[in-house]
Amino acid sequence: MKQQDQGRHGRPTASERDDLTHVELVWLKKRIENYIRFGKAAEKRIIDRSRRVFSFAPGSVFAFVRWAANDYGTIASRLDILRAASPGKRCSTVAYLRPGAEILLTAKGWPNVERVLKVIDQIEALDIDPADVSPDYWRHVHSRLAARETPRPYTRQRHEAWLLRRRIAP
Repeated sequence: MKQQDQGRHGRPTASERDDLTHVELVWLKKRIENYIRFGKAAEKRIIDRSRRVFSFAPGSVFAFVRWAANDYGTIASRLDILRAASPGKRCSTVAYLRPGAEILLTAKGWPNVERVLKVIDQIEALDIDPADVSPDYWRHVHSRLAARETPRPYTRQRHEAWLLRRRIAP
């Protein structure tokens, strides 16, 4: 490590040691609500009554839901299914995330968000953790929703095939 990249006393700073993806969750009653729908957080930190930070290990898949309203009602609904960034790999910037993540699925507007939530519920009904679902399936759901088509259902057989493929792939 170069001298200018080191913190005091020649030790790496906390941000240089940190390979986690941090998601800031904000909750302001009837205004803003950000939450994690699924995913296995490596760390959780409470900042204050309305803010928390969930941190995910590289490669972890999670769903991040954002909702905002004003005096006249809902102004934004969004659900992203993301894979936490790995050190040195390219990633997309996403609001409330540091440093960023690979975007597997994006749904904007309540009708689309609701469709994705139903897909997640169907996967959970199979006793499968959505965080363990094949990233290719989330891309498939994104593509089908973008084309205004119904995504193929995720099945136990498809999940078993994904687990076997993951075991043999590098």
